[in-house]
Amino acid sequence: MAQHYLKQLFEPESMAIFGASDRPDSVGALVFQNMLEGGFKGPVFPINPKHEKVRGQKAYASIDEVHQPVDLAVIATPAPTVPNIIEACGAHGIRRAVILSAGFREVGSKGRKLEQAVLENARRYGIRFLGPNCLGVMRPGLGVNATFNKGGAKEGRLGLVSQSGALCTAILDWAAANDVGFSTVISTGISADLDFGEILDYLVADPKTNSILLYIEGIHNSRSFVSGLRAAARIKPVIALKVGRHAAGSRAAESHTGALVGSDDVFDAALRRAGVVRGMRIGHLFAAAQTLTSRFRAEGERLAVVTNGGGPGVMATDRAEDLGIPMAELSEASLGVLDQALPGTWSHGNPVDVIGDASVDRYVKALEVCLADRGVDGVLVILTPQAMTRPMEVAEGVVEVAKKAKKPVLTCWMGQIQVSESREWMRRSGLPSFQTPEAAVEAFSYLTAYYRNQHLLLQTPGPVGRRRQPDVEGARLIIESALADGRNVLSEVESKAILGAFQVRTGPAVVVRSPGEALIQAESMGFPVALKINSRDITHKSDAGGVRLGISNAQGVRSAYNELINEVTRRRPEARIDGVTIEPMELRPNGRELLVGLITDPLFGPVITFGSGGTAVEVMGDRAVTLPPLNHFLVADLIRRTRVSKSLGAFRHMPPADMQALESVLMRVSEMACELPWVRELDINPLIVDENGAVAVDARIVVDYPTVGQGPYGHMAIYPYPVHLMIHWQTPDGLDVVIRPIRPEDAEIEQAFVRRLSERAKYFRFMQTLEELTPAMLARFTQIDYDREMALIAVLEEEKGEIQLGVCRYIINPDGISCEFAVVVADEWQHRGIGHRLMVQLMEAARERGLKRMEGEVLADNHEMLALVRSVGFTVITNEEDPKIKSVYRAL
Repeated sequence: MAQHYLKQLFEPESMAIFGASDRPDSVGALVFQNMLEGGFKGPVFPINPKHEKVRGQKAYASIDEVHQPVDLAVIATPAPTVPNIIEACGAHGIRRAVILSAGFREVGSKGRKLEQAVLENARRYGIRFLGPNCLGVMRPGLGVNATFNKGGAKEGRLGLVSQSGALCTAILDWAAANDVGFSTVISTGISADLDFGEILDYLVADPKTNSILLYIEGIHNSRSFVSGLRAAARIKPVIALKVGRHAAGSRAAESHTGALVGSDDVFDAALRRAGVVRGMRIGHLFAAAQTLTSRFRAEGERLAVVTNGGGPGVMATDRAEDLGIPMAELSEASLGVLDQALPGTWSHGNPVDVIGDASVDRYVKALEVCLADRGVDGVLVILTPQAMTRPMEVAEGVVEVAKKAKKPVLTCWMGQIQVSESREWMRRSGLPSFQTPEAAVEAFSYLTAYYRNQHLLLQTPGPVGRRRQPDVEGARLIIESALADGRNVLSEVESKAILGAFQVRTGPAVVVRSPGEALIQAESMGFPVALKINSRDITHKSDAGGVRLGISNAQGVRSAYNELINEVTRRRPEARIDGVTIEPMELRPNGRELLVGLITDPLFGPVITFGSGGTAVEVMGDRAVTLPPLNHFLVADLIRRTRVSKSLGAFRHMPPADMQALESVLMRVSEMACELPWVRELDINPLIVDENGAVAVDARIVVDYPTVGQGPYGHMAIYPYPVHLMIHWQTPDGLDVVIRPIRPEDAEIEQAFVRRLSERAKYFRFMQTLEELTPAMLARFTQIDYDREMALIAVLEEEKGEIQLGVCRYIINPDGISCEFAVVVADEWQHRGIGHRLMVQLMEAARERGLKRMEGEVLADNHEMLALVRSVGFTVITNEEDPKIKSVYRAL
């Protein structure tokens, strides 16, 4: 694979600094000084027409005077000069730039025009750039400090990406004081060109970066952002600090970055779904990084505490309670061992108080017992420096136990003078160490959050399966009819019809326009009935006096109809009233009233909501949100995060609710989010669920035309399972084959497929010998991000399940416009046209994705593969570096 297209930006071998000068404290002077003092080994050319020399080095009036190749341009000149400088860089062959200059969109319309001119010139020459209005970029290991920060950064393994230059300098200052090093520091500024998604692409591939820290104010492209996060978090821990959590902060962030800022709970849902850990303060970033870059990984959330002081143990317990971390319950066997090893005055529970005079042996035994207990997922060891305490001896003993432990061990040596040496020694030994119990518990919470979010990240919801397919076309016709009629709010009858098209059970509802019609329908349905106002202008019917419930006789129906119309007319005289909806009352004594909804976030698109329902939904404020698409794991996680979930089991006199029916409704709403880009809002309130199922009693849907030019699922932040790529195909000899995108559930048939390959086929596919796929390889091949890669498998459907016949896949290259491919067909299924058909379908999928070129490498003696790629139009050439390999490619 070719080098990353941002390599010259973050690993330049030569650099030109526009605006370099000797003027004290000017941006150009600081950047040039930082580069000279940073140890950069390549040439750095100061560009300034007003100076013959800068800091004793020859200055150049323009880039034209530099008769050498330049990888990176750093621009620190007034904003009006930048468009021409970008054009000059393009003509000189420079393709990467960092624009430090301010004065663009942040100053209004004049600045936006300048920014547009910069973008146009950059695109004409293929220049990619950071900024404008950014601090710059650092690569401490390469001596690159192209920033105007006063000072550099220590080399380390953390990558920092920050939208705010001011916060970036504060983080760097904090890191220097705490001995934290960086592989890369990137300030994005207003991100007129490069944004988080592409920067994350680079950091994922960077071998010098072990974990990634993000400071986020807002983002521009949610699909790129989420896709980049998901790709990064599969490989490296990603920790994000997101500001603008409240309305005032969001407005400030928007005015600063010019980026849309989604509501904070939606942003949080996106981070969770991407496998990212979120911090709330700058200190959290480094505490999370310290913990997540240790060798420990949590496999659960239950925490045990070993301490020589009762107070610190209580402090840890309180913070665990605040964060929702359960304190582990020690087994009877563990308690028995501790009774034998500890003084009779020990706490006899968790926290394990080993008493103030605890020796290293007592600490070690308590730690070993806790780690061996199956009910414990991690241990925090606390030491307070009492008169008989030997902090270093205890630290050495704890480190030795922790080296053998698979469960996380965190430490908190409280105090300063007596424990600073032992705390530093533990840190150097790779054991996460903190100064307060609260900080240590917060660090453990990052491990548990990472554990939970990685499970969410690995969820790749597949197709509907064997359930009845939704009538997407019927739903579309209902929506488009309403839009053609000039209406954005569907009537209750229309809304329920949409739900019916997706197999969500609803009560029958009929619109009537007179008391007599209401009576006829009530007699047909059977009493009791409910009446509701039917008006496109009224969202909350109850608030307008537009609901009458439990009407049990004919006289009551006619009276209720007239009362309802009169009351709504009095309260909402401006509202257009189109009769009344009548429906049978849902009499469910064991029913729980729930809310299921769909909103459209301005940043992340469709968002599914779930929580308590009924008339007091706003007062209760009990909701959880998640991004579609969903599967059963994600649905269960969504339900679990609400208070109302506790009432869904057996509750007082009520039997447990039908969870399968509730999950089905949420899955169907997820399908609506994916397949109906017209839907802007959906409220099912209440959704009544009892032991006999779920029924949508009331529904409201708001629709609008989708954005023109969006590709398939372009309205979503997470690309769903691409059902449209599934085809049924018959081989020339009459074999019925299904070709479809791979999904996580295919791990078993993928493994069986590889096992059945001959040694020769395995070698041709993987260019190495292997018996079967490792668990990591299996996950990598089946848990894919469909926005970044595609894998199509050919399967034969039999009574016992599917048999995989072949697979092909492409992975998008770092340039974003080309992809590498691979294809293999099981030995016993070759010479039946399967490989040819897979390649044709793969190329079609790549074209749909907007890719321009497909390429790959084939062993020169793999004659069957070379014949296959030639048959679908590939050019075959001998690899210049290795004659045993053929390079193959074709334009799409």
